[in-house]
Amino acid sequence: MENFDVAKQLFLDGLDLLEQGRLAEAEIKFQDSLQLLPIKVSTLLNLSATQIELKKFDEAIINLSTVIGLEENCAEAYLNFGLIQVKLKKFEQALNNFKLATTMSPNYAEAWSNKGNTLHELNRLEDAITAYDQAIKLNPNYAEAWSNKGNTLHKLNRFEDAIAAYDQAIKLNPKKTPFLGNRLHIKMAIAQWENFDSDIKLITEKINFGEYVSEPFPLLSLIDDPSLHLKTAKRVVSARYRSNLTPALISKKIHSKIRVGYFSPDFKSHPVSFLTAELFELHDRNRFETYAFSLQPSDKNDPLRTRLLKAFDHFINVENKTDSEIAELAQNLELDIAVNLGGHTQHSRMGIFPHRAAPIQVNFLGYPGTLGADYIDYIIADKILIPEAHQKFYSEKVAYLPNSYMIDDSKRQPSAKNFKRKDFGLPDDQFIFCCFNNGYKFNPKVLRCWANILLNTSESVLWVSENNELFKRNLINEFSSLGIPPKRIIFAKYLNSMAEHLSRYKLADLFLDTSPFNAHTTAIDALKAGVPLLTLSGETYASKVGASLLTAINLPELITSTQDAYERMAIELAQYPNKLATIKKKLASNYLSAPLFNTPLFTMHLETIYEKMFERHEMGLLPDHLFIE
Repeated sequence: MENFDVAKQLFLDGLDLLEQGRLAEAEIKFQDSLQLLPIKVSTLLNLSATQIELKKFDEAIINLSTVIGLEENCAEAYLNFGLIQVKLKKFEQALNNFKLATTMSPNYAEAWSNKGNTLHELNRLEDAITAYDQAIKLNPNYAEAWSNKGNTLHKLNRFEDAIAAYDQAIKLNPKKTPFLGNRLHIKMAIAQWENFDSDIKLITEKINFGEYVSEPFPLLSLIDDPSLHLKTAKRVVSARYRSNLTPALISKKIHSKIRVGYFSPDFKSHPVSFLTAELFELHDRNRFETYAFSLQPSDKNDPLRTRLLKAFDHFINVENKTDSEIAELAQNLELDIAVNLGGHTQHSRMGIFPHRAAPIQVNFLGYPGTLGADYIDYIIADKILIPEAHQKFYSEKVAYLPNSYMIDDSKRQPSAKNFKRKDFGLPDDQFIFCCFNNGYKFNPKVLRCWANILLNTSESVLWVSENNELFKRNLINEFSSLGIPPKRIIFAKYLNSMAEHLSRYKLADLFLDTSPFNAHTTAIDALKAGVPLLTLSGETYASKVGASLLTAINLPELITSTQDAYERMAIELAQYPNKLATIKKKLASNYLSAPLFNTPLFTMHLETIYEKMFERHEMGLLPDHLFIE
């Protein structure tokens, strides 16, 4: 009887530690309990769940097999088997295990929800919704099922339904709201801004209290505070991407060339690859050996994918491998530098990098901010993006390029088509402001600013991407409430041809940047097409990109630091054609001479930074801020 009581207390202690996220301690408590009661099914199940979180999959499988031997139809054991398969990216096997769990226990809401998650991963989105609905039917108060459903509805572009699902999840569990940022991000994508200020205030308060309320990416368009971006990134890394490794555990390998691996889900027709394709082609093959680790499949007929396959020395498809398997492959290939081109963006597989894919790991281009991980050694930036006084807001050491951090592909040029304004419903006799940014970069402050500009330039229109139907409807309503009639807002439809998209840019007079999440590729596109960019520079990396680009093309006069200055400059350029013509002439001249569009020069500087990183590592020195004179 005494053994039973002690075992029970150890089990309860283990549950408490598991709830607190103290996994290693919980594992010990469950193991100690099993020493006294070795055939206790509940203890074995909780031990296996803990080991799954600790990524001790082999040990978890042994314990689950013991459970099945004791209780053949134990639905929870099959649920845990499924969770292991999910971690191993074996989604079909996971789905079979979740189906077994729901067959054995039809009222098992958690199994239905996890079945939905797996169907989501397999892109069977409508089936996923059906599974979530079953989980919610069985347990209407299941907050996680509601939030999971919200994720899938978002992917289906059913924005309003997704928001409603998140609202229900928050109502059911207001103390644990990791999807607050996701919900607001969706609202931004459709220009639905009710309670915007109070939502921002709530998210800010929760971040400052150390709560996990958002993925890092949504915050870039919501909050212009680098300290909050760092706190959020660190919180997410701590929750999902922790590492026990240190650089000292990685042995140094001497090769005739520096081996650089680029990791991305976007090696296809995507903004990241639009910008970087020529970089990969231009790398000095006498000094560097390049590897692409493709994290997502692509259409075989995608012309950019075809080009990228030839651009690298080695192109490796790893989408079906686990994070640890990808890291192990990179280690076996003896990479010197692993470049994370995705960061905290969709499908970027941050989980690879805690395993140390290479002795030197770098955050570059795809995510405009810190990753909050001590195993990411450097972030590629410039002195505009990250002033030295702001280095404290970045977990990485800053590798400073001498000009802008952003690269472009010089082969990406406008088509020869001579578009007319009437081809896109634009007036011939009015000033055309444009902004082709994603909808989530728009916000009430930006819209009020633009409305003021339009009200003070009566012979003008604003040309923006249509994004989605709800965005169009809501944006029109917002502008109307600010005194701007619908006829002054013109929506640009998506064009399949990048060359034609660049050509139509030329019809605009001035690109109005968004803040706090500036234009990135769209800004490069505007400047490439000869359209000046007016930016409002803020405090964060994402809000300084416009300033970085304009500095690198020697147009600092288009960088403003206050909303009033931004509005005055936009109005002045619309009212004084000669001033705008002078800027456009300067832009055309600088396009040929300034460093922004000099891709070979950028490549040379990036390679120099890589060599500096490598030299420090070879000397046994820790990463430090790097500069090119």
